[in-house]
Amino acid sequence: MPLDDIGTVGPDTNRLPPEDALRVEVAHLNAALRHHSATDVLRRAVEVLPNLALVSSFGAESVALLHLASMVKRDLPVLFIDTQMLFTETLVYQQELSERLGLRNVRIIKAADLAAHDPDGTLHQRDTDACCDLRKTRPLAAALTGYDGWISGRKRFQSGTRAALEFFEVEAGTDSAPARIKVNPLAYWSSQDVTDYIDENRLPRHPLVAQGFPSIGCAPCTSKVAPGEDARAGRWRDQDKEECGIHFVNGKMVRTGDMT
Repeated sequence: MPLDDIGTVGPDTNRLPPEDALRVEVAHLNAALRHHSATDVLRRAVEVLPNLALVSSFGAESVALLHLASMVKRDLPVLFIDTQMLFTETLVYQQELSERLGLRNVRIIKAADLAAHDPDGTLHQRDTDACCDLRKTRPLAAALTGYDGWISGRKRFQSGTRAALEFFEVEAGTDSAPARIKVNPLAYWSSQDVTDYIDENRLPRHPLVAQGFPSIGCAPCTSKVAPGEDARAGRWRDQDKEECGIHFVNGKMVRTGDMT
């Protein structure tokens, strides 16, 4: 089906509660775009959600999605969460990559209340979930206020919690924020797809990838990955934790296709 033939659900959704209407829209978009490319998904997302932002960690694989986005809409807002515990290499990479790709609207997000809740910077040693909530989840939630949707770089192969990921999903509303659509253009990409795309487009890799970091988060909670290990094994090593929390709503993982 040509991309131009893919429309929205239509006026019938106007009779539904807002969150239910979003779920109908998401189901329609996923069905219509199932066999389309990541670029098509991005283009359609920009069309149906003009008030849209891309959230990027500028991590190991981020360059692929950022490059795609730069070709679709170079002034798309890009939200970069500086937890103030990132590797120096990540901060330098963010600046250099933004300039290289011509990203015109990168917004650096930081927590405003670190002094009150983590004055000595040791919260991650006692409670990693609380640290992620303080430094990532809450700042992002505040930054997303007013946006109708946001784009993530998540992919099915990355972990069990992402295995059922679709291109579009509904992020349920909370007491402080309405429901919004989350877009995952690379949901069906494999690790090899990412590598091939980066190589074919001669894109610069995060410098820590060559040092054994295939997945990169905050410095205190990211370790090198040995050959044969899962790519995300170095994130919160030896802990029962796979996600930082920005993909959770009310403490629960947002799962694609969950209509309950």
